[in-house]
Amino acid sequence: MGKIGLFDVEKHFAFYGAYHSNPVNIFIHMLFVWPILFTFLMLLHFTPPLFSISQFGLENNTVIVFNFGFLFTLVYALFYVLFDKKAGSVAALLCFACWVVSSCLGNYLGYSVAWKELHLEKSWCPSFNLIGYFALDNCSAVGVVSPQSGTEVVLAAQLICWTGQFLGHGLFEKRAPALLDNLAQAFLMAPFFVLLEALQMLFNYEPYPGFHSNVKARVEADIKEWQEKKQKKIS
Repeated sequence: MGKIGLFDVEKHFAFYGAYHSNPVNIFIHMLFVWPILFTFLMLLHFTPPLFSISQFGLENNTVIVFNFGFLFTLVYALFYVLFDKKAGSVAALLCFACWVVSSCLGNYLGYSVAWKELHLEKSWCPSFNLIGYFALDNCSAVGVVSPQSGTEVVLAAQLICWTGQFLGHGLFEKRAPALLDNLAQAFLMAPFFVLLEALQMLFNYEPYPGFHSNVKARVEADIKEWQEKKQKKIS
């Protein structure tokens, strides 16, 4: 049986499907949605810890930190499990895997000083070149932009992934992305729906019998209504 309200997976998945019916756009989202979550968690790795595990008799770890990245992951994981126990559990495991791996990668790459104020003493710095990083001639600087930094990876990945999705909607779906109508779905539910779509394609999985036929009917009705409204605006 389906759930109601915020956890009505059939209703929300149908809404998502109405904005992602083109095969190319679907593939683009499968390719880019989870990397967006992963790189965002990597950025959150640099937030301060919410509590110290030393108070529980454990040794503090600079790699796995219980900070906003952990809280973000926990909220997402719980939400997905409440959405659907089976697919949600898989999504929750993926979320925690992303948190752990992104924390390790973030710790390895480090936090870029490109996000901090760069102080240059101009009297000691007659010239400098910017080619991926600052090459300073006779300069003293508090910070130098590292060519291998965590936030540079995050920025590049976020830019590529979001651009790819917008192009998918504009060039193939021919419909504005769902984030313009439902922010919660775009940021909170999208990773789960991408996974659910993959499970459906690969294993013909559905949360309960008749789920996909119901979703298909809702999607077709939504698209038809949108096309009719669009046609009225044109005429």
